[in-house]
Amino acid sequence: MPLRQILPAVLRDPARALIDVGNRTGGDLVRLNLGSFRPYLVTHPRHVQHVLRDRADNYERAGDGLFWRPVKRLFGEGILGEGQIWSASRRMLQPMFTAKRVEALVDGMADAVRDAVDELDEPCRAGRPVDIGVEQARIVSRAIMKVLFADRISVPDAMRVIDAQDRIATAVIPRIVVPFAPLSLPMPGDRAFRRAVRVVDDVLVPIVRQTRDAADQGDDIISTLWRARTDDGRQLDERQVRNDTVAMFAATTETTINVLTWAWPHLHQHPEVAERLYAEIDEVVGAGPVRREHLNRLTYTRMVLDELLRLYPIGWIIPRRAVAADVIDGVPIEAGATMAVSPLITQRMRQFWDRPDEFDPERFRPERVRARHRYAHFPFGGGPHQCLGMYLFYLEAQLILATMLSRYRFRLDRTDVPGLRLAAALRPRRRVELTLLAAGRAEPA
Repeated sequence: MPLRQILPAVLRDPARALIDVGNRTGGDLVRLNLGSFRPYLVTHPRHVQHVLRDRADNYERAGDGLFWRPVKRLFGEGILGEGQIWSASRRMLQPMFTAKRVEALVDGMADAVRDAVDELDEPCRAGRPVDIGVEQARIVSRAIMKVLFADRISVPDAMRVIDAQDRIATAVIPRIVVPFAPLSLPMPGDRAFRRAVRVVDDVLVPIVRQTRDAADQGDDIISTLWRARTDDGRQLDERQVRNDTVAMFAATTETTINVLTWAWPHLHQHPEVAERLYAEIDEVVGAGPVRREHLNRLTYTRMVLDELLRLYPIGWIIPRRAVAADVIDGVPIEAGATMAVSPLITQRMRQFWDRPDEFDPERFRPERVRARHRYAHFPFGGGPHQCLGMYLFYLEAQLILATMLSRYRFRLDRTDVPGLRLAAALRPRRRVELTLLAAGRAEPA
């Protein structure tokens, strides 16, 4: 598949171009000819499983390769790296994200979400539109800073970091598009990237340092990192604690903020889905606040979230590098080859999904899930590198949706669904503004 056939479409609409390329492969493993860069495009769920899980030991997350080299300048070595440093970080942090531990945090998270949503009452009464992406960032910050960072990071500071992350995600795109360009070569976005990283460090590094002396008294992420030891018994140095703090901040905030932004226009365009959500939340939650015991019964809410994750996987590309030669379905893979795995592509391919561009939560009825390949839907990756925050996302997103929809109805200023902006993490192409209405109040004509 030569560069001259791909490049014009990529320049017009990169997300659609990549999905179209995936559909043209029919699920076959193909090599893309992008000039001096020739990655293998991995789209079939069976091949995805091979690379991410079955032979994960042979497909590494190379720090100097596609995608990772640009973002590594922010995250450094640690939980988003590879090898011994990654395994040590994973071992230290994984106990904080087990189902049992996360469920124990739910009531505290629910209180924080409720308090943050309370602040929407004023614009609701005034009939003033809100930028729902900004409001969701504020709600998520209130919850995550409380339950995972012990309020060491204030909500205003968390919002500064989230804004910087958004600018970083866009700033690295030129380097992702031209992955073979040396870091010494200046490129568009470099200056904005450096400014945004300084903001992240200005906020988080002092907090990392302050936590060190009191780490024995805390049960938050930063304290846990300071108490941890490497495989040879060493305490982590400040740089690695900083790296993992930055990575876990991003992992616990980005997906919820961005995925839920797409929920509102889809609910507007599909009133039957919205009505089922309202009915389920009214039945399960009633007039009281959302609590831990409600979440397992919000089954349709979970289906809506799964469908949003299918259409909008925030981690839209998962590159790997072959350590040694391999063969996948008869296709020889040479050592050092780049494998481009993309949930965005596989999850929108007509070979694996009926009407793949349509929003339809019914795809995630249990019997239909069981009939599909496990790796037809992998928005959090898979294998040993599967995102630690996956279970946290579902509980947090259910809490936010259920809390907001139990209290408000809404009217959109623009009713179309935002397009996709391919950044380091997937983003809506534009803001979503809506006017909130008290539940039970008729929508203005």
